Amino acid sequence: MTRARVSMQELIAQRRRAGFVGRGGERAAFRTNFDLPPEDERHRFLFHVHGNAGVGKTFLVRELEQLAREKGALTAYVDESVDSLPEAMAAISRQLGSQGARFKELERLLAAHRERRHEAEAAALATLDTEDGGPSAGSLAVARAGLVGLGMVPGVGAFAGVLDAGQLAQGADRLRAGLSARLRTQEDVQLVLHPERVLTPVLLRELTDAAATAPWIVLFFDTYERTGPFLDGWLHETMTGDRHGTLPATVVVVTAGQRPFDTARWGAFADFMTDVPLGPFTEAEARGLLAAKGVVAEPVVEEVLRLTGGLPVLVSTLAEQRPTDPDDIGDPSATAVERFLRWEQDPVRRSAALACALPRQLDLDVFRAAVDCDDREADALFAWLRALPFVVDRGDRLRYHDLVREAMLRMQRSRSPRGWAEQHRCLARKFGAWRAEYETGREEFDRWADERWRELRLAESYHLLCAQDPDALPDVLRDFTDACGTDDATAARWARVLLDAGRDGDTQPVSRWGSELSRTLTEGGVPTALARLLSHADLDEPAQVQTRVVRATALRRLGALEEALREYDLAVDLGEALGEETPSAPGGGPAAPLPDLARAHRGRAYVRGELHDYEAAIDDLDRALALEPGSPSAHSVRGEFHRALRHDDAALRDLDRGIALDPAHHFAWASRGALHLTRGDLRAARADLDRSLELNPDYVWALVRRARVWRGLGDSARRLADLDRAVALQPDWPWGRCERGDALRNAGRVEEALRDYDHVLALDPDYASAHASRGAALAALGRHEEAVTALDSALRLNPAYTWALCRRAESHLALGSVDLALTDADRACELSPDDEHARAVRDRVRRGAG
Repeated sequence: MTRARVSMQELIAQRRRAGFVGRGGERAAFRTNFDLPPEDERHRFLFHVHGNAGVGKTFLVRELEQLAREKGALTAYVDESVDSLPEAMAAISRQLGSQGARFKELERLLAAHRERRHEAEAAALATLDTEDGGPSAGSLAVARAGLVGLGMVPGVGAFAGVLDAGQLAQGADRLRAGLSARLRTQEDVQLVLHPERVLTPVLLRELTDAAATAPWIVLFFDTYERTGPFLDGWLHETMTGDRHGTLPATVVVVTAGQRPFDTARWGAFADFMTDVPLGPFTEAEARGLLAAKGVVAEPVVEEVLRLTGGLPVLVSTLAEQRPTDPDDIGDPSATAVERFLRWEQDPVRRSAALACALPRQLDLDVFRAAVDCDDREADALFAWLRALPFVVDRGDRLRYHDLVREAMLRMQRSRSPRGWAEQHRCLARKFGAWRAEYETGREEFDRWADERWRELRLAESYHLLCAQDPDALPDVLRDFTDACGTDDATAARWARVLLDAGRDGDTQPVSRWGSELSRTLTEGGVPTALARLLSHADLDEPAQVQTRVVRATALRRLGALEEALREYDLAVDLGEALGEETPSAPGGGPAAPLPDLARAHRGRAYVRGELHDYEAAIDDLDRALALEPGSPSAHSVRGEFHRALRHDDAALRDLDRGIALDPAHHFAWASRGALHLTRGDLRAARADLDRSLELNPDYVWALVRRARVWRGLGDSARRLADLDRAVALQPDWPWGRCERGDALRNAGRVEEALRDYDHVLALDPDYASAHASRGAALAALGRHEEAVTALDSALRLNPAYTWALCRRAESHLALGSVDLALTDADRACELSPDDEHARAVRDRVRRGAG
């Protein structure tokens, strides 16, 4: 019964650990550290293992993890399989959770981060006005530039000529306001822009809770040369500062990479860390490992030492076979991998080891696809493979050590080029079949949002590239465009598959594209990489349309609206020309390029809307809807543009249609509610805004619009309640806070109103209505000189601001400046001859003058 409870993985781990030889000093130092309490000056909080590839960093790290567990520690292991800080936190949460620690709040926030990030990217597709008489086009450009200023978009350096540096700095302060109108809460905005600020405090709190259940927690960060760029600064801040909270003193961190730690960053931490440099095994260590495996014949030992140069991964690989005869000892071209295969007597095992080098990573399904054997043999062979010293076991996935895999690939490619290509074609067909099965019933957009589908597509693409399939490179370059439209991390993975396949298949064109796209992604982000694709790849015309649309969308998110507009223009022109040349699809459906042409028109409409060119934007949406009449978002956004132009009937038709097509689209309900409000139908406005908020209770734009309905209905309590909620959800949204200031001022809570106006102007110094409302509040407190100064600022920004002119006239009158008051009152009536309030102010001023 006891034996039945032991898993295969546990037995493999025991066998591996039993054969671990060498690195005795490093292991002893790490083990002894657990015998020292954190208060002891000899205790170390950080160990950094570093050395060249093949020196055994990962093997040592895995051994240290086992030593930590023997001491009762909870452990988590992170390597290059993560591409971001949130992914690293997810790996920590998942692994510690499997050991009994619960990270419920962190898991919730990580799920929310993934959802909100997608929502934020999708929000760029819709344009909402901010308020009646809202910010100028210039200030909107500043807000758009905040995407870059906050570092949300990597590789901004290439856009120095597109975006003004001052706008970047100012936009970074204002971006929250723009996103907040679309996202649910302030926490959601921070999850998009600064996930580490939201996630790290929660991680630290839950690590503290976990520390109460175990004597130690040890976090391992392997392949640090790849993960360090996004982990190192965060890890240093977390371990040395308290900005996000404190780390439990019983946490020990182990990092492992090819390079030493950056002394500029970590130098002051030297007394609290242990540097663990690794080189090749000494001859004594190598001989000890060989002896432990029974390899003691001197000619064999000498040959192993010669072939491996003391690299632990290769010494272990050869020692595992327990050779007794060097066999062709003088062959200078022999490699350690060749010797390993030669010493493996079982031809089936030898063949399996070679075949399993072809996939970039393995599970049992991939193993069965790579190795020609029945299911019974597969289980036994997979267990044997899993125990090999050069196989890195991640639990659910296996991968070969890079040095061993590269040697095996090179051997197979050079010995049998045709066999190499056929094996890769077989694997590509298998992954393609899995992908086709998985994508059944999924729309194309949903496929690209699905991580499992992307993994299958990447694997299929890698093997087609290695097989040098003639269509592979064009297909992968087209996929790269879709990857760019998904997110930056997906784009980087597609560039990496080109790099890997070009290197492994020794195919220069593929390798060159991998290098070019990786470099341009790093230097200039998605727009620069796609520009390179357009200028140097032989893309067919439909692919050019698609690529230009994706590039234009990326430029729009960066705030480079004029350049985005030019790219959409090119996509539209090419798509329309291609549509005229391409016959309709069978059954009367649209021709192949028309979906991308519809996207081009929609995208151009959104850019034109952001530039306040609503007429041209509506024209584009007309053309998009002619191609895709069933698009609810296109109907709804066109309705919003009609509303902005006061085309009330057209707006109502579009918004009705958008709601009919998608009754759960909260934006359409809110926009129609705003239309009813403008037309004075308060009951209909309230019903639509209520429905929008039922669908999305945290939709702050709808809350502020409904507050205006309550103002019209004379319900000041509900007005303030909605505005309080809006401000609580989004404290840095200027319009919402300014609206609440107005509600507070009208309720006689003038000092509180002033605090709101001051907050707004700290976020946006050019917010004219906030200056005007602040002036009105100061006047209500009898501070008329300050009121005039505030109203001067409002009128400097908007000289035709009738309400501000009236307010300044009244303050001038209160200060005895009758001529100035009369000038302002006359100007207000000249600008708005039908404005009863302006005429009443002029009458009061004239009476005061008399």
